[in-house]
Amino acid sequence: MFETREQLQEILKKANQHARKQAKESGASIYYMKNNKRVREDAEGNKFEIIFDATGKRQEFEYHE
Repeated sequence: MFETREQLQEILKKANQHARKQAKESGASIYYMKNNKRVREDAEGNKFEIIFDATGKRQEFEYHE
């Protein structure tokens, strides 16, 4: 059975919402790309930009949209 583009987008949207809800309930962070930046969002909704320096050391800074 083939879904329309709109139906598939709605399915993906619901799956995303479900995954975010589960992560929040378990206290886990979620990771994603936004505006070509790596972002970590903690269970409380705080957002941090993840940057790797020249040596590969990971750093996090408060993310502002």
